[in-house]
Amino acid sequence: MDNASAHITDYKTYAFIWAGLLVLTAITVTVGTMHLSRYSVLICLAIASCKAMLVLTYFMHLRYEGALIKGVIFMAIITLTVIIGLTFVDVWYR
Repeated sequence: MDNASAHITDYKTYAFIWAGLLVLTAITVTVGTMHLSRYSVLICLAIASCKAMLVLTYFMHLRYEGALIKGVIFMAIITLTVIIGLTFVDVWYR
């Protein structure tokens, strides 16, 4: 089934997403220079996760994919989150 024309996104949406990515990048740079002890890394990772979700959803068109593809992507993100979380726990309690 060819559904390439089923989801046409206008340029206005892409412009808003791009502007949002620029704002989130500016916030990341600002938070990175504030030296908020150990929380600056967590805040920067949270913002990076938001930016990644915007890119995955709109620019890679995952918004229009089926449940199987979304589930596989979700499991990959959960696995990566657990691995990064375990790394932080290891570093914090040394």
